[in-house]
Amino acid sequence: MREHVRPSHTRAEEVVASASGENFPVALKMLPARHRKHLTNLYFFARLTDDLGDEARDVSAKGEDPVKLRLRLLDELAADVEVIYAGGEPSFPVMQAMAVTVRECGVPAGPLHALIQANRQDQVVTRYATFADLVQYCELSANPVGQIVLYIFGVATAERIRLSDSICTALQLAEHWQDVAEDLGNGRIYLPGEDLDRFGCTEADLAAPAAGRCVRDLMVFEVGRASALLDEGAPLVGTLRGAARLAVAGYIGGGRAALAAIRGQKYDVLRGTPRPRKPRLAGELARAYVRGR
Repeated sequence: MREHVRPSHTRAEEVVASASGENFPVALKMLPARHRKHLTNLYFFARLTDDLGDEARDVSAKGEDPVKLRLRLLDELAADVEVIYAGGEPSFPVMQAMAVTVRECGVPAGPLHALIQANRQDQVVTRYATFADLVQYCELSANPVGQIVLYIFGVATAERIRLSDSICTALQLAEHWQDVAEDLGNGRIYLPGEDLDRFGCTEADLAAPAAGRCVRDLMVFEVGRASALLDEGAPLVGTLRGAARLAVAGYIGGGRAALAAIRGQKYDVLRGTPRPRKPRLAGELARAYVRGR
C-alpha cells in the first residue's frame, strides 16, 4: 500500500468550530446521544467535503491553479476515506471521527466517495442542461447522505434506500431553489437549461433584484416538482420506528417547510433567500411523523 500523505489543507478544526453554532434539524436534537454522535460525524464530514471543494476557492497557492488546488484537496480527502477502509488512521480530525461511525455502523465506502465526487464535479460544471443531468448530480451530492443515515440507524434496505433517494433529491432541489440568487453570485445555475428555455427565462432574468413573471412561473413548476419527489419518498417514515422515524420525519418536514417558504414569498427567490420559521418546521415534522402511520 502506498504511504498516505498528510493532507496539506488543515482547516478541519475551523470547519468544526464554524459549524458548531449552526442549527441542526430540530428532530436531531431530540435523538438519543448515540445517534446524535454519528449524525454529527456525518454532518462534519459533509461540511469538510464542501469546504475543501467550495470555500477553498479563496485559498491560493503559488503557481497552482485554484481549480487544480481544490481538486487536489478533494483527492487527499478521498485518500483519507481509503485509509479508513484499509483499517488505518486517517489524517483529518473530522475523518478520525467519521472512521468511528463507519466501523460502528457498517457504512460502505461508496456514499463517502460519491459526496467527494459531487464536489469534484462542482469544480468543472456550473450549468445543467436537463433535469436528468441535475438529478444525476443529486445522486452524488445528496442521496448518499440519506443512505448513510439509514446505516447509522441500522435500517438500510434496498427499498428504504430507494425511498430515501427520492427524499434526498427533493431536499437538494429545495435548497437549490432557495439559493438561486446566491448560486448565481457564485457563478452557478442549478435550474436546468431546458426549463429556463421552456419558461422564456434568461440568466439576466435570474440576475434581477426581484423575480419577474417568467421566473415566478418557473419556480412554481420547480417547487411542484420537488414537492412531488418528497411525497414519493415520504412512505419511508411508515417503515421506521423510534429514533429513525423521528429523524427522517425531521428531514421531510424541513423540506416541506422550505418549499412552503418559497411559496410564502410568492416564488420570488431573487429578493432574498426564503427561510421557514421554526414553528412551521416543527409543525411539518409532526405532520410527517404522524402521517407515516
